[in-house]
Amino acid sequence: MSQGLQLSGIKLPERVIMGECWARDGLQNEKTIVSTEDKVRMINKFQELGFKKMEVTSFAHPKYLPQFADAEEVLKRIDRKPGVEFRAIVTTERGMQRAMAAKEQGIGVHEIAMVISASEAHNLSNVKMTHKENMELLEKLARMSLDSGHEILGWVLTSFGCPIMGDVPLEQVARLGKWWKDIGARYIGFGDTTGMANPMQVARFYEYMQAEGFTRDEIIVHFHDTRGTGVANSLVALMQGMIYFDGSIGAIGGQPQTGADLYHLGFAGNTCTEDMVLMFEETGVDTGIDVWGLCETGFEAERIVGRQLRSNVIRCGPVIHEPHDLPEQDLHMKGVPKLKNAK
Repeated sequence: MSQGLQLSGIKLPERVIMGECWARDGLQNEKTIVSTEDKVRMINKFQELGFKKMEVTSFAHPKYLPQFADAEEVLKRIDRKPGVEFRAIVTTERGMQRAMAAKEQGIGVHEIAMVISASEAHNLSNVKMTHKENMELLEKLARMSLDSGHEILGWVLTSFGCPIMGDVPLEQVARLGKWWKDIGARYIGFGDTTGMANPMQVARFYEYMQAEGFTRDEIIVHFHDTRGTGVANSLVALMQGMIYFDGSIGAIGGQPQTGADLYHLGFAGNTCTEDMVLMFEETGVDTGIDVWGLCETGFEAERIVGRQLRSNVIRCGPVIHEPHDLPEQDLHMKGVPKLKNAK
């Protein structure tokens, strides 16, 4: 295990837990329906690579999100390695009932993710409910979730800014985070929903939230890379002591629709898992992820969606620190230089 980097009085965590969101947040806005076989194969591969948390599906109505019409089939067919926790998103009572039924059948998930936006204008655009209306529904869903043995991840979207209203007061974000804890959430996610955060803002944000009583054992870090700051913001969160990080292979996926300008429709994407994992590893922080295997999986993700994605690492491969002959299984990674005794 790495020792954690001590730099100018900042001690990084020795290790982090990476959450992979490709199979849900990543695929949600894809126009092409990805086959159940491809979803299952990728989720199983993520487990082999060392991911301990992953978002695998949504219990949304297939009419609205046809990408997840196979939710139960995916859950039925995926491997379930010891120590790996699966997450699904629920937004309606019917969706919660499906999640409960899946758990009763032995094919359920560990965590239920639910969302509310810190900005009420964004909440109205995203889920068509006021804060009051949404909170009443979410409290009911939380009771159902806890009673059925699920843990809850409560998202506070637009925590770093709203594409409709602009800046969002930290007090408002903290209030909703505390509300989630009051109704039983195990984890709190402060979402940078449309990629508005910058590194200095992130430093102030996590200092404030920790002062308000939120701990690194319950905060999920999930930045979007809309403006190219996702990896930098994640590094600052790491420097603030955070240990749970979400990403998506190839930076695929992104924010929900808001009816605003095109870049708010989800085309910009999440923070790239490959880039974030390599950055953490290079700073001496243990992710538990097989970096070379992650690069191979990044190419597989591109094959599935049929286009080049936004990973930097898979274009050049991991950093080489000493003379190195690539293992034979790595030589077929298209696009990665075939190094021989690299200096």
